[in-house]
Amino acid sequence: MSEENAILAYYQGIQEGSIVVGKWIRMLYDIIIDGLEKKRWYFDQRKANNCVRFMEKYCHHNKGQLAPQRIKLSLWERATVSLMFGIVDEDGIRQFTETVLVVGRKQGKTLIAGGIGNYFAYAVGEYGSEIYYLAPKLDQADLCYGAFEYNVNQEPDLKKRTKSTKSRGLFIRESNTNIKKLPFTDRKSDGYNPMFYVADEIASWPGDRGLKQWEVMVSGTGARREPMGLAISSAGYENDGIFDELFKRGTAFLNGNSRESHILPILYTIDNPEKWDDINELRKSLPGLGESVPVKFILGEIDKAHESLSKRTEFLTKYCNIKQNSSQAWLSTETIRRSFNIGDDRRAGEGGAWSEQMRAEGKITEEGNRLSLEDFRDCYALAGIDLSQTTDLTACTLIVQREGVVYYFARFFLPREKIEEATARDGLPYRKYIERGFLIESGDNFVDYNDCFRWFTDLIEKYQIYVLQVGLDRYCAQYLQAQMESYGFHCDTVFQGTNLTGVINTTEGMLKDGALQSAEDNDLMKIHLLDSALKIEAETNRKKLIKISKNAHVDGVAALLDAMCMRANKWEELQNQLRNEAS
Repeated sequence: MSEENAILAYYQGIQEGSIVVGKWIRMLYDIIIDGLEKKRWYFDQRKANNCVRFMEKYCHHNKGQLAPQRIKLSLWERATVSLMFGIVDEDGIRQFTETVLVVGRKQGKTLIAGGIGNYFAYAVGEYGSEIYYLAPKLDQADLCYGAFEYNVNQEPDLKKRTKSTKSRGLFIRESNTNIKKLPFTDRKSDGYNPMFYVADEIASWPGDRGLKQWEVMVSGTGARREPMGLAISSAGYENDGIFDELFKRGTAFLNGNSRESHILPILYTIDNPEKWDDINELRKSLPGLGESVPVKFILGEIDKAHESLSKRTEFLTKYCNIKQNSSQAWLSTETIRRSFNIGDDRRAGEGGAWSEQMRAEGKITEEGNRLSLEDFRDCYALAGIDLSQTTDLTACTLIVQREGVVYYFARFFLPREKIEEATARDGLPYRKYIERGFLIESGDNFVDYNDCFRWFTDLIEKYQIYVLQVGLDRYCAQYLQAQMESYGFHCDTVFQGTNLTGVINTTEGMLKDGALQSAEDNDLMKIHLLDSALKIEAETNRKKLIKISKNAHVDGVAALLDAMCMRANKWEELQNQLRNEAS
């Protein structure tokens, strides 16, 4: 094999159009190349090529017509291995410790997982390495483990160094290395110290048990210098499990709104489910099409899928990697920057008298908006409320249009006695948000909804901002709604489900265009936007807002969607007032 940089070769093919990939893979290689150019990480040619050489020298096909020939890695596979082993930090340590490889059926996932395990066991693992092949059941864990064991049995040099035992699996005495297949276990993490572990077909891992099993392995790697976890899968049917968790984390990294830097999401999926039977679209989820699997075979599977709804669903899931209810990060960092008018204020006011005045006063700048409620005096507006739990964050939002741009304000409420607890739990400076006026201390141990009510009445009584409609989540306290309506506010209930698909799409489009902007530099709202994810139904493309992780908060975004729902429902009726155009 020549001394190639497979990452660069693959990236160049993507840029030239000779290699067809989906959006997630394109984003990944853009991030990797940008990180290399900016020295966020570095490329170690030797580390990358050593793994490729080892796999092509010692690893074999263990099924089908090519067995028992040695494998020959294709460019996408060499690039994948190079990402895992060749991208290093400034100290030469591998950058990525968790790799998520999502790719369609018959693309060689099992061979890759087996071969990388061999490489750790016989070439780069530490003394006393532990290598695990994990799955919910032992026979499923045996698939990748079997590929590992087959390579050992085919290579005399590896076989003579390896002992097979019933209790310990495979054992390499010279390095005190154990290799085991492992079904789910309830043991705590102190029972494992993995150097390398493979989670096979994570899309079939059930809910909390799958999440806990992965976390057990991750937490057990703390004493290792360069450990690695590899999750491999096509899409599947389990919801809210480890597949959804890793997919959300991975897409957050790709969108640029994650604080993580050690997860490597290699997500081969088609972009357009309506083109599920288009061979060119399928190259995005089947990078080995024409190599590891013949085009003729896939065309036959397409024909079957056209004849049966169940077959079509299976094809979409397993070959296209379109999960029937997928979860992914919502907004990119660039979109959120634009929504805060950072670096691009081309839509802010579009040159009207009001926006020109705001620019002259330094309230609309390329560094962001610094507007206040006073700047919207005598305007008509809409609002949204998301109460969440009485012991946690509650959010209220206001949207008001000036000169073609919709500006939003967000206020958050948190019980006084819960602030320190929330600061420790979320790692956020809630006291600073209080000082800046974005967060309001409300009640002692429970949010006092009278504070929310007073914020809305102040809009009218202090600023003459007239809220024409308020969207409230369906769990809103009845007495707050009654209090609001008694004062004169018109309130509508909003159900935060897939019924908001149109509102979500409109909101996203306006954020991307800079037509929906934060009026203030509200860091807490920015975090809620970063923590937002979507659950998407494959067949209908219907969406609903969810959290990027179980400890994240999206209350501010939910309240914003409530207000945007009011805009969608009432625009025809109220647009003459909501435009806030001078007469």
